[in-house]
Amino acid sequence: MTATPFKEGHQVHLLKGGVEFFPALVRAIDASVHEVRLETYIFNFDDAGEQVCGALERAGLRGVSVYLVVDGIGTPNIPYAWVQRFSDSGVRWHRFSPLGRWGLLMPRGWRRLHRKLCVVDAHTAFCGGINILDDYVDPAYGALESPRFDFAVSVVGPLVSDVHRAMVQFWDRLQITRQLESMQFQGARQTWKDSRLSMHLVPSAQLAPAGRSGIRAMLVLRDNLRNRNRIERAYRKAIADARQEVLIASAYFLPGAKLRRALIHAARRGVSVRLLLQGRYEYFMQYHGARPVFGVLLAAGVEIHEYSAGFLHAKVAVVDGRWATVGSSNLDPLSLLLAREANVVVNDVPFAQELRACLVAAMESHGVQLDAQAYAQRPWRQRLLDRIAFGVMRLLLFLAGRRY
Repeated sequence: MTATPFKEGHQVHLLKGGVEFFPALVRAIDASVHEVRLETYIFNFDDAGEQVCGALERAGLRGVSVYLVVDGIGTPNIPYAWVQRFSDSGVRWHRFSPLGRWGLLMPRGWRRLHRKLCVVDAHTAFCGGINILDDYVDPAYGALESPRFDFAVSVVGPLVSDVHRAMVQFWDRLQITRQLESMQFQGARQTWKDSRLSMHLVPSAQLAPAGRSGIRAMLVLRDNLRNRNRIERAYRKAIADARQEVLIASAYFLPGAKLRRALIHAARRGVSVRLLLQGRYEYFMQYHGARPVFGVLLAAGVEIHEYSAGFLHAKVAVVDGRWATVGSSNLDPLSLLLAREANVVVNDVPFAQELRACLVAAMESHGVQLDAQAYAQRPWRQRLLDRIAFGVMRLLLFLAGRRY
């Protein structure tokens, strides 16, 4: 499939962590007039979640059409009180692919809704790595001492129509699937017809107003139908075109062979390649499975910095101080081969430099750089666990019919 072209005429604002993201999201929802659509992997009903829930409820009560989709693993339950309040306010919601009796034993259960998107009145969109989850709360670890390191963007401009279209299509497919499963064939047929018609009625988002207008940007999606490789291809092309610097922050990092080669070739031709990765132990597979690929990257001159201040959840990159991406996709097989993901790619020097400054500051203040010699001499038990995790992950991908 041909690459998605950049579109002109956007306003794009970098949102640093939940402290900037949630107020902007709530303000936009509170200003909505016609429609709000929100998708997320985790919707946690902490202080941040309550704020977003309240905004969705208020929108529904004043007649705005509100659609919410959460992932069945990331958000296994919605409190009954909010189920009732959503019903009373007209908020429509859906839990994507809840685990059945076989849980994750069936490969289809590995295909998760991991993208974090919101579109308000087909005018303003949000995209990034931030779940509806307080920066100082972790569902597995409880209260955190330091905020989660993460980013999102708000966008006004032509690509908002792309976000809106993708979210409408996804919602309609979920409804058709639900109707078919309950033998409502006539209803499914009508939903399909209405969906095809609505695609021709999606409003065009307004061009960004004067000021820092004209920013070139595009939406890049990953799914298991038409957009299987778009996000990885966008990364590989940017790295292949790099002449000076590649900066990447990825919470979970296990790149496939093509992406590893792109990073190695960039480093060998003199490009400064620096990675900011998760330094805290969070999940066995992600932590240990990534380490067997570190050696070849370090040998090629790639710098690897592990974030030590808290949990790193960012999925962002900057290339040559101009190309930048912010989104939900990690550089690991779960994101690049199985999950639904969404990234915004921006070609703009001021935006890229702002994001670059954040990454460089994090590396310098909270990054622990890996030493190639120390890595090679790590204890045998560590190396064994790394190899076991790497092998199990490869086996699981094979069982899922994926090569990586």
